Amino acid sequence: MASREFESLRAAILEAAARSKSSGERFDVEAQRAAARESPWPIPPDCAVHPVRANGVPCYWVQAPGSDPARRILYLHGGGWVAGGFGSHGSHVARLSATSGCAILFPEFRLAPEHPFPAALDDARTAYAWMQAHGPAGARAPSASFVGGDSGGGGLALSLLLARRDRGEALSAAAFTFSAVTDLTCSGESMRTRAAADIIINPAIVPEAAALYRGGADPCDPLLSPVFGDLGGLPPLYLVVGDAEVMRSDSTRIADAARAASVPVVLDVWPEMFHSFPLWAPVLPEGREALERVGAWIRRRG
Repeated sequence: MASREFESLRAAILEAAARSKSSGERFDVEAQRAAARESPWPIPPDCAVHPVRANGVPCYWVQAPGSDPARRILYLHGGGWVAGGFGSHGSHVARLSATSGCAILFPEFRLAPEHPFPAALDDARTAYAWMQAHGPAGARAPSASFVGGDSGGGGLALSLLLARRDRGEALSAAAFTFSAVTDLTCSGESMRTRAAADIIINPAIVPEAAALYRGGADPCDPLLSPVFGDLGGLPPLYLVVGDAEVMRSDSTRIADAARAASVPVVLDVWPEMFHSFPLWAPVLPEGREALERVGAWIRRRG
């Protein structure tokens, strides 16, 4: 049974959506950017944050107290590929640094539609390669590296792994996603079966957002839609998704493909939960528990 906090939060989200002018049938880039400009929750004052440039890509290092600068996560944010950044996700990655015990490199990758595919993937590749030689304390190699992300950033994390594998480059020790978007054709069963239950995403606007991101590229390209790729050789995966979201199938199908390719995978489907619910951890017990589970899993690897 979901927590009382979840029930209150769900009611508040539904009320806000009913009032919002951006909840219609059109994908409004500026409305998305305005909504994702700043998190309602501050970064804890004892969390160290400093900006860096990773071979030209603007990034932030985030370190919770006690985190190990030699254990590093490249974290790729969600936001429909057109919005989001450290303002919207700083509190989330600070909490993730605490649960995982890792330093987190957070790239401000280029956004669509001004910079369509493969700009974000190129920036992610550049930042990850830089992280292999640079840590928060200077030019030092990591003892273990990980890749993670939420929503579109979760799909981008998987695309990054596929791109590095296809180039014969070393992969991370493991990877994790929260409500990853892995199918830009929007063909997953849950786009229909969870449409009425989803309180965050209107499935009618997902194809429009995906089109802005992919530009003229084939939506079946595995570097855009990892669900259509061969996942063989990827590191262990931890996939978190809500049962009441239209992106549910984007994670369950990745889990099926990973198992078919003999990739170790944990599929963590949360009853009643909505899209990217771990980002609401400051006010949602289920979000806190999901981050604790992922953090504990990361601590056991590398």
